[in-house]
Amino acid sequence: MTGPVYVVRDNIDTDQIIPAQYLNLVPTIAEEYEKLGSYALCGLPDSLYPERFVPEGKTDTVYPIVIAGRNFGCGSSREHAPIAMGSADCRCVVAESFARIFFRNCVATGELYPIECGERLCDLFKTGDVATVDIDANTVRHHGTGKVYSLKPLGEVRPVIDAGGIFEYARATGMMSA
Repeated sequence: MTGPVYVVRDNIDTDQIIPAQYLNLVPTIAEEYEKLGSYALCGLPDSLYPERFVPEGKTDTVYPIVIAGRNFGCGSSREHAPIAMGSADCRCVVAESFARIFFRNCVATGELYPIECGERLCDLFKTGDVATVDIDANTVRHHGTGKVYSLKPLGEVRPVIDAGGIFEYARATGMMSA
Protein backbone atom coordinates (compact mmCIF):
# COMPACT_ATOMS: atom_id res chain seq x y z
CA MET A 1 0.00 0.00 0.00
CA THR A 2 1.46 3.31 -1.02
CA GLY A 3 0.06 6.77 -0.49
CA PRO A 4 -0.02 9.82 1.70
CA VAL A 5 -0.41 9.24 5.43
CA TYR A 6 -2.72 10.86 7.95
CA VAL A 7 -1.00 11.20 11.32
CA VAL A 8 -2.78 11.11 14.67
CA ARG A 9 -1.47 10.87 18.22
CA ASP A 10 -2.32 8.71 21.24
CA ASN A 11 -5.70 7.52 22.56
CA ILE A 12 -7.80 8.15 19.47
CA ASP A 13 -11.12 6.76 20.63
CA THR A 14 -14.00 5.28 18.70
CA ASP A 15 -16.11 8.42 19.21
CA GLN A 16 -13.40 10.39 17.40
CA ILE A 17 -13.27 7.72 14.68
CA ILE A 18 -17.06 7.70 14.17
CA PRO A 19 -19.19 9.85 16.51
CA ALA A 20 -22.24 8.23 18.10
CA GLN A 21 -24.78 10.25 16.09
CA TYR A 22 -23.75 8.30 12.95
CA LEU A 23 -24.18 4.84 14.46
CA ASN A 24 -27.73 4.67 13.11
CA LEU A 25 -26.22 4.16 9.63
CA VAL A 26 -26.42 0.49 8.64
CA PRO A 27 -23.20 -0.74 6.98
CA THR A 28 -25.01 -3.53 5.10
CA ILE A 29 -27.02 -0.94 3.15
CA ALA A 30 -24.75 0.28 0.33
CA GLU A 31 -25.72 3.98 0.49
CA GLU A 32 -25.33 4.04 4.25
CA TYR A 33 -21.98 2.23 4.07
CA GLU A 34 -20.73 4.95 1.70
CA LYS A 35 -22.09 7.67 3.98
CA LEU A 36 -20.22 6.17 6.96
CA GLY A 37 -16.96 6.84 5.11
CA SER A 38 -17.73 10.55 4.91
CA TYR A 39 -17.74 10.73 8.72
CA ALA A 40 -14.54 8.73 9.38
CA LEU A 41 -12.36 10.51 11.96
CA CYS A 42 -14.68 13.53 11.93
CA GLY A 43 -14.73 13.50 15.74
CA LEU A 44 -11.10 14.59 15.95
CA PRO A 45 -10.71 18.07 17.45
CA ASP A 46 -10.18 20.70 14.75
CA SER A 47 -7.66 22.48 16.97
CA LEU A 48 -5.31 19.47 16.84
CA TYR A 49 -6.24 18.15 13.39
CA PRO A 50 -7.11 21.14 11.18
CA GLU A 51 -7.00 19.01 8.02
CA ARG A 52 -9.94 16.64 7.81
CA PHE A 53 -9.34 12.96 7.10
CA VAL A 54 -12.25 13.02 4.64
CA PRO A 55 -12.84 16.42 2.99
CA GLU A 56 -16.21 18.06 3.62
CA GLY A 57 -18.80 16.79 1.13
CA LYS A 58 -16.72 13.76 0.09
CA THR A 59 -17.05 10.08 1.03
CA ASP A 60 -13.44 9.03 0.49
CA THR A 61 -10.11 10.07 1.95
CA VAL A 62 -6.89 10.76 0.07
CA TYR A 63 -5.03 9.01 2.94
CA PRO A 64 -5.01 5.22 2.55
CA ILE A 65 -2.64 4.93 5.53
CA VAL A 66 -3.14 6.25 9.06
CA ILE A 67 -0.09 6.51 11.32
CA ALA A 68 -1.03 6.60 15.01
CA GLY A 69 0.45 6.58 18.46
CA ARG A 70 -0.61 4.38 21.37
CA ASN A 71 -4.02 2.90 22.13
CA PHE A 72 -5.70 3.59 18.78
CA GLY A 73 -9.40 2.71 18.82
CA CYS A 74 -9.97 2.88 22.57
CA GLY A 75 -13.42 3.57 23.95
CA SER A 76 -16.55 1.68 23.05
CA SER A 77 -16.78 -1.57 21.14
CA ARG A 78 -18.45 -0.08 18.06
CA GLU A 79 -17.63 -2.06 14.95
CA HIS A 80 -18.66 1.00 12.93
CA ALA A 81 -15.18 2.48 13.64
CA PRO A 82 -13.12 0.25 11.32
CA ILE A 83 -16.05 0.05 8.90
CA ALA A 84 -16.19 3.84 8.55
CA MET A 85 -12.46 4.03 7.93
CA GLY A 86 -12.60 1.20 5.39
CA SER A 87 -15.57 2.78 3.67
CA ALA A 88 -13.51 5.97 3.31
CA ASP A 89 -10.85 3.93 1.43
CA CYS A 90 -8.37 3.75 4.28
CA ARG A 91 -6.45 0.48 3.93
CA CYS A 92 -4.45 0.27 7.15
CA VAL A 93 -3.65 1.86 10.47
CA VAL A 94 -0.06 1.61 11.66
CA ALA A 95 0.05 2.30 15.40
CA GLU A 96 2.23 1.72 18.43
CA SER A 97 -0.67 -0.17 19.96
CA PHE A 98 -4.38 -0.76 19.51
CA ALA A 99 -7.27 -1.12 21.87
CA ARG A 100 -8.01 -4.83 21.83
CA ILE A 101 -11.65 -4.49 20.73
CA PHE A 102 -10.76 -2.17 17.83
CA PHE A 103 -8.08 -4.62 16.65
CA ARG A 104 -10.58 -7.49 16.83
CA ASN A 105 -13.22 -5.46 14.97
CA CYS A 106 -10.70 -4.78 12.18
CA VAL A 107 -10.14 -8.52 11.85
CA ALA A 108 -13.82 -9.44 12.13
CA THR A 109 -14.96 -6.90 9.52
CA GLY A 110 -11.94 -7.22 7.22
CA GLU A 111 -12.08 -3.47 6.61
CA LEU A 112 -8.57 -2.44 7.74
CA TYR A 113 -5.20 -3.92 8.50
CA PRO A 114 -4.31 -2.96 12.11
CA ILE A 115 -0.52 -3.09 12.07
CA GLU A 116 1.62 -2.50 15.14
CA CYS A 117 5.05 -0.92 15.00
CA GLY A 118 7.83 -0.87 17.56
CA GLU A 119 8.74 2.77 17.00
CA ARG A 120 6.80 5.96 17.57
CA LEU A 121 6.12 6.66 13.89
CA CYS A 122 3.64 9.44 14.67
CA ASP A 123 6.70 11.51 15.64
CA LEU A 124 8.57 10.63 12.43
CA PHE A 125 5.82 11.21 9.85
CA LYS A 126 3.56 14.18 9.25
CA THR A 127 0.22 14.25 7.50
CA GLY A 128 0.77 14.23 3.74
CA ASP A 129 4.10 12.37 3.79
CA VAL A 130 4.09 9.45 1.37
CA ALA A 131 4.73 5.96 2.69
CA THR A 132 4.68 2.38 1.51
CA VAL A 133 3.42 -0.29 3.87
CA ASP A 134 4.59 -3.75 2.83
CA ILE A 135 2.61 -6.30 4.82
CA ASP A 136 4.60 -9.21 3.37
CA ALA A 137 7.95 -7.71 4.39
CA ASN A 138 6.55 -6.17 7.61
CA THR A 139 7.96 -2.74 6.80
CA VAL A 140 6.89 0.82 6.24
CA ARG A 141 9.05 3.12 4.13
CA HIS A 142 9.01 6.89 4.47
CA HIS A 143 9.42 8.16 0.91
CA GLY A 144 10.65 11.58 2.04
CA THR A 145 13.55 10.28 4.11
CA GLY A 146 14.02 6.86 2.53
CA LYS A 147 14.03 5.27 6.00
CA VAL A 148 12.44 1.87 6.46
CA TYR A 149 10.85 0.88 9.76
CA SER A 150 9.93 -2.60 10.99
CA LEU A 151 6.34 -3.61 11.63
CA LYS A 152 5.04 -6.47 13.73
CA PRO A 153 3.67 -9.35 11.64
CA LEU A 154 -0.11 -9.73 11.56
CA GLY A 155 0.24 -13.48 12.05
CA GLU A 156 -2.85 -15.67 12.03
CA VAL A 157 -5.28 -12.76 11.58
CA ARG A 158 -3.89 -11.77 8.19
CA PRO A 159 -5.77 -14.42 6.15
CA VAL A 160 -9.01 -13.38 7.85
CA ILE A 161 -8.54 -9.73 6.89
CA ASP A 162 -7.34 -10.73 3.40
CA ALA A 163 -10.58 -12.70 2.94
CA GLY A 164 -12.71 -9.68 3.88
CA GLY A 165 -13.54 -10.57 7.47
CA ILE A 166 -14.49 -13.49 9.63
CA PHE A 167 -17.61 -14.55 7.72
CA GLU A 168 -15.89 -14.43 4.33
CA TYR A 169 -12.94 -16.34 5.77
CA ALA A 170 -15.26 -18.98 7.25
CA ARG A 171 -17.00 -19.38 3.88
CA ALA A 172 -13.71 -19.56 1.95
CA THR A 173 -12.25 -22.19 4.27
CA GLY A 174 -15.39 -24.33 4.42
CA MET A 175 -16.17 -23.59 8.07
CA MET A 176 -19.47 -22.12 6.96
CA SER A 177 -21.61 -22.83 3.92
CA ALA A 178 -21.62 -20.26 1.15
